[in-house]
Amino acid sequence: MNVLVCLRDWIRAERRNQGMEPEPNDDLKLEEIMTSRENSAESSPMHRFAPVDFDYPIQKDWFLSLKKCAAAVALSVSLISGLPGSQWLGPAQASTPALPDVSVLISGPPIKDPGALLRYALPIDSKAIREVQKPLEDITDSLKIAGLKALDSVERNTRQASRALKEGKTLIVSGVAKSKADHAIELLNKLEVGLGELQQIVEDRNRDAVAPKQKELLNYVGGVEEDMVDGFPYEVPEEYQNMPLLKGRATVDMKVKVKDNPNLEECVFRIVLDGYNAPVTAGNFIDLVERHFYDGMEIQRADGFVVQTGDPEGPAEGFIDPSTEKTRTIPLEIMVVGEKAPFYGETLEELGLYKAQTRLPFNAFGTMAMAREEFENNSASSQVFWLLKESELTPSNANILDGRYAVFGYVTENEDFLADLKVGDVIESVQVVSGLDNLVNPSYKIAG
Repeated sequence: MNVLVCLRDWIRAERRNQGMEPEPNDDLKLEEIMTSRENSAESSPMHRFAPVDFDYPIQKDWFLSLKKCAAAVALSVSLISGLPGSQWLGPAQASTPALPDVSVLISGPPIKDPGALLRYALPIDSKAIREVQKPLEDITDSLKIAGLKALDSVERNTRQASRALKEGKTLIVSGVAKSKADHAIELLNKLEVGLGELQQIVEDRNRDAVAPKQKELLNYVGGVEEDMVDGFPYEVPEEYQNMPLLKGRATVDMKVKVKDNPNLEECVFRIVLDGYNAPVTAGNFIDLVERHFYDGMEIQRADGFVVQTGDPEGPAEGFIDPSTEKTRTIPLEIMVVGEKAPFYGETLEELGLYKAQTRLPFNAFGTMAMAREEFENNSASSQVFWLLKESELTPSNANILDGRYAVFGYVTENEDFLADLKVGDVIESVQVVSGLDNLVNPSYKIAG
């Protein structure tokens, strides 16, 4: 479903809500606009489309809102239509981003921290550990309070987490995979000691020491949560089972040589790839990494909205599999909160899931996703992008990209430096740091 169809449906819904009849020429107007849009597309990969305006008979009290939406959509097209090979970042009709499983624990603004998003995306169902996690995550918001007053809120967070751990420790341990119980207990003991240390930091009024200790404690929590995952939680559809699949998580380091920047010569970006929620997408990327596909490749787009790479030299716009001599493509893969397995091949709009929450949302600076052709859901191959900009159409609580493009990881270290990258900067290497054993059907081994 494209932008214009979304707007048409919205217009019709608003007419119905106001007791008005549908206009018979809606589709004709849309066809004229689409024809004009297609004719105006340049032959270069960087397509730009003219703004679209609508002249529909609708009541004035919400007409300005509609015009703002249409203008915002047109603006979003100009911002995000520059993906190579017409790989445009999508239509309107925003869906709500993914939030944690235990909805009763979630309140306040959207989660933007990549570590928190990854923790909440784990396929577990343990209210006990989430009740420990939530107040520790909330320390981030507490530290937004100016000066030492923030420590009063941090103290409440700390006591809440300590109480939850004390009351729920037995239940937490019972939810851990048996093979990982000893490791989880060790982490819980470290967490208990660390909470006492955080309490002392607060009593000493040492604000600067809070954030590092919070990160340490949340790492313990995340480790326990990962120990609750016992095996891979679902079967990948049969048609994709022979593709490279990441059945779990993996971490990679991407080293980039930065040109013409006196303040930054090179930077290593740590990226966590989530195969629990995107096994095909993450597996495809890891397989390409092991083939050294990205080593020596330049950054190909850096416009303040996204950073993108992955388009190889030559006419092909993706990875050519030597065994078939054809471009290897992967399906669109979207995991929704409340579902046991991802949806494949269709956007959430096409599925009619307009209010669904994606498990891996475009919330964090440095969200990593697959680029694809605008009107072909299953055309992703090797081109990837990292989202930088939070715009009017891509706020973290209602992102128009969610459910349309497959997110499969987040940059968790040095993500702020993504904004310093420019077209022509070189990816010196991408290396797997951990989790390679979670990759099944690795085609790079077959290729030798």
